[in-house]
Amino acid sequence: MTTLKATLHDDLTTAIKARDQLRSATLRLTLSAIGYEETAGDAARELSDDEVLKIITREVKKRRDAAEAFEKAGRADSADRERAEAEVLTAYLPAQLSDDELRTLVTEAVTESGASGMAGMGAVMKAVQPKIAGRAEGSRVAAEVKRQLSAG
Repeated sequence: MTTLKATLHDDLTTAIKARDQLRSATLRLTLSAIGYEETAGDAARELSDDEVLKIITREVKKRRDAAEAFEKAGRADSADRERAEAEVLTAYLPAQLSDDELRTLVTEAVTESGASGMAGMGAVMKAVQPKIAGRAEGSRVAAEVKRQLSAG
């Protein structure tokens, strides 16, 4: 078992013993998503920590999107629950990049790829993604790449 997945299991056990329903429900759903990914495809396999991180990032994004939708629908209680679940999962993610750090990494990727104009966005995204590795949401990265490529 990967170390991150083991940590999630241990934290789930602790949350159940502490009767922390929010934390235990959130971790159960996340471990379920990890289990689904492990069994999807032709053969079952063990996920690496990087793959588990991607799943946790995806789950956080789902919670934030759901909170936004609930907020627009006037269901503040459900939106608060989704935000709380996102906070539980965010604790397992690496520290997020600041705007300055993100700007620097994107600038380096633009220079490396030699891209100019919006046509080079794919090349820049491909160059910057390994450097960011779960430390910034894709929408933030894409917005910064667009900003720098359109500024020329």
